[in-house]
Amino acid sequence: MKIKSFFNSHGKQIVILITITVLALIALKYEIDTKMVVFGTVILGVFTQAFAGVAALIATLPVVGPLIVKIFTIPIFWVLNSMGYFVGAVAVKKGYGSEFTKSRVLTLALLVGIVLGYIIGHLAPLR
Repeated sequence: MKIKSFFNSHGKQIVILITITVLALIALKYEIDTKMVVFGTVILGVFTQAFAGVAALIATLPVVGPLIVKIFTIPIFWVLNSMGYFVGAVAVKKGYGSEFTKSRVLTLALLVGIVLGYIIGHLAPLR
């Protein structure tokens, strides 16, 4: 019974992941440029929310699942934030101080929105 409910709730993500995997393997078999295969896989993964599905499937593992998801997601935010600082330093050096300030405010608003959405999503879940 648990397996049937698992496939009922996560069937869409599993089908999407299998489809993306098969398409990538077919592309690699026909010796399509690996950069194009990676780019296509990332685009498909982002637009079909496959990465969120993978994270959700991993998070369902007891005890270690949420830890694994945190280990992979927190560094992504650090990398994005550090890239913003490096780009900002170059922008300020070239005289784009006001645009830099606007972009940092937008970045901060995005991060606050993500955190608030996460909190609200846990307080009032859709299921």
